[in-house]
Amino acid sequence: MNKGAKIGIAIVCTALVGGAGFGAYNVYDSLAGDDSAKNPKVRTVVAEAPSADLAAAGAKAFLEAWAKGDLEAAGALTDKPDTAIATLRAFQDNVKPSAVTLTPGGAPAASASPSASAKASPSTSASASASATAQTGTEVPLSFKARVEFAGTTNVWNYDGRLGLVKMSDGKAAVHWTPGVINPKLDSGESIAVKPVFAEPAMVLDRNGKPLNYASLTPALMARFKQNASGAPEDAGTGVVITKDDGSGTADKLFTITDPKPAPSLKLTLDGKLQAEAEKAVAAASKGGTLPASLVAIEPSTGNVLAFANAPAGGQNRAFLAAIAPGSTMKVITAAALLEAGVKPDDVMPCPATLNVAGQPFKNDFPEPHEDWKFSQDLAQSCNTAMIKKGLEVLKSGDMEALAKDAFGIGPTWKTGMLLAPAKAPAPSGENQRAAQLIGQGSITMNALTMASISATVQSGTFRQPILVPGAEQQKADRTLSPATLQGLRAMMNLTATSGTAAVPMSGITAGAGAKTGTAQVNGQADDNSWFTAYRGNLAVAAEVGGGGHGSAAAGPAAALVLKVGNG
Repeated sequence: MNKGAKIGIAIVCTALVGGAGFGAYNVYDSLAGDDSAKNPKVRTVVAEAPSADLAAAGAKAFLEAWAKGDLEAAGALTDKPDTAIATLRAFQDNVKPSAVTLTPGGAPAASASPSASAKASPSTSASASASATAQTGTEVPLSFKARVEFAGTTNVWNYDGRLGLVKMSDGKAAVHWTPGVINPKLDSGESIAVKPVFAEPAMVLDRNGKPLNYASLTPALMARFKQNASGAPEDAGTGVVITKDDGSGTADKLFTITDPKPAPSLKLTLDGKLQAEAEKAVAAASKGGTLPASLVAIEPSTGNVLAFANAPAGGQNRAFLAAIAPGSTMKVITAAALLEAGVKPDDVMPCPATLNVAGQPFKNDFPEPHEDWKFSQDLAQSCNTAMIKKGLEVLKSGDMEALAKDAFGIGPTWKTGMLLAPAKAPAPSGENQRAAQLIGQGSITMNALTMASISATVQSGTFRQPILVPGAEQQKADRTLSPATLQGLRAMMNLTATSGTAAVPMSGITAGAGAKTGTAQVNGQADDNSWFTAYRGNLAVAAEVGGGGHGSAAAGPAAALVLKVGNG
């Protein structure tokens, strides 16, 4: 292969690895003569687009210098030389190509995606192709084709690149530098390098070995599952990948250099039968996807996520990523804190019609007071004022939130295998916020996954972090609830399911079951959010419907449909 540049159709470089380039000098200085080289003038971008021929010449010179490995010369042909040189060197050092061929092309279509330019035939003359270019402001867009080769493999990376040419104060054209000059998919805050890559599983299967193909499990989510499936080091290949500099997200593989060993199918904890019912339940609760909604089903004995569904289908994974107030479903943890503080289910705990805390009024969903209600009735009928009044009397500030963390695992980030918005139950900053958080408002945020886990913890007596891949590492809680607290909490949640606010949706499925409704007020939202969390046997379910109203009206029926299927 010619080690020099092929001027015109292609510009070729070999043996790039190990050298910084050939002739590190400013090409403009050299053209101007020795005196200018000693005292170079500072070039700036002017508010005028370069001509087509000038843009084509600037693009060709830049590509030629880059392909030769003369990175300082290439950087000098941009409007940000220092940044360009550093990025080009990083590409050379981290990707380590053995040869690069760069072919100047024409103007990319105005509305085309970066890959769309591959459909256009490259011009044999950069100057001729540039003459048809449509200028964008003061920048002339041009395309190029890159062919990148690697030592030890016949796999060749071909991609379509883009350049924007601007006019400089010396009358010449320069490449407007962005990370996307290296590759159209590279952006600020990202790095490109060669990394180990693993083959994607041939299929994603449920816990029974059946293929998963449901509306809420969008291609993006399934890709996430596949990317999280890692093999043994000896099974890895290598590939060019883009990663976020802050470590967030997953690597975006651009090209496979050496092929990894084939991977087996990936089996998840999901259950196809329950997933199908979850899809139906969420579709109905969301009125065909017109309301945002989600549902999660968990196996309490293991923490395995058996189903999750979202509305609209194919949209955000709201079941994992929502961060919204859970309303009265949070009273499960408030009740647990009161039980641990010595309040008994049969203790009289009056339910006043209204309550004022630090100037903020609180009321119930029903207008009349109930001075003779017991603690168990207050939970079953979801009395806000009773829970707040008793909570402020017997709990210290932050006690309920501490219990949420210590016994229910709320706060630390769970490693479920997918992106997750961690639940938050921060210590309250004042008495009115403390009161609000006792009933699931204030600064507390949850999602359906969290609320399903709360019911699962009550059912099993032990927090087991939800997971999607069998056998995955599970974060543990600091402690478990006492046997007396669990006994009282289960009895009160069963009362809620049999004769309380959850009785209608839970009708016929109350044996060995417990439930709690929730209605969360959201500022600026006309209708309240509907919440429901429940368990029956070795199955815990939570659902939420944005703008769905009372917990028993929308979320409750959805959760009940899945509970009726059971965990057989």
